[in-house]
Amino acid sequence: MRILPAGDRALLVELADLDEVLGYYAALAAAPPADVVDIVPAARTVLVTTRGSLEVLSRSLLAVTPADGSRSAGSLLELPVTYDGEDLRDVARMLSCSVDEVIARHCGEEWTVAFCGFSPGFGYLTGAGEWDIARRESPRTKVPAGAVALAGEFSGVYPRESPGGWQLIGRTTVRIFDQDRDPAALFHPGRRVRFVDAGRG
Repeated sequence: MRILPAGDRALLVELADLDEVLGYYAALAAAPPADVVDIVPAARTVLVTTRGSLEVLSRSLLAVTPADGSRSAGSLLELPVTYDGEDLRDVARMLSCSVDEVIARHCGEEWTVAFCGFSPGFGYLTGAGEWDIARRESPRTKVPAGAVALAGEFSGVYPRESPGGWQLIGRTTVRIFDQDRDPAALFHPGRRVRFVDAGRG
């Protein structure tokens, strides 16, 4: 673990991998040091902003012990999905399996929101299974809101229409981000997500 300055009000904690980030974030969010304003996880880092002393914060961050079982600690959200995505057959070829097996694997995972970014409400979801899905060679200029997708080790749901290069496998009618709702975003770091095949009752 390394702790690096990030301006005059924040420190960046570099960690070994995503699992360590999840455990570190869970422990830090459960008992944040005094004067902490925000905690922002990413794929290999956690950014911590403070109103107080960076020196004091640094000592506190060094003392954090990552939580065990952090993938199963958050609240569970079930999302119905119609698996009719344009790239579903391509994903099946990448995984050397049938379309039905892709759907079963995607629904069989309990995904965890590792971090958020790209656009408001977009969560990078990670599972325990082996996923290594190449992004599209040519990104789409428009991906519809609610599109369920895969890229690398992650799954995600596009919260609004936007460009995107992930492989589309399905769609949900649930609004992932709604600025008129409280909270606006359904995805937040640590939340567990299970996809349910809406086509199979």
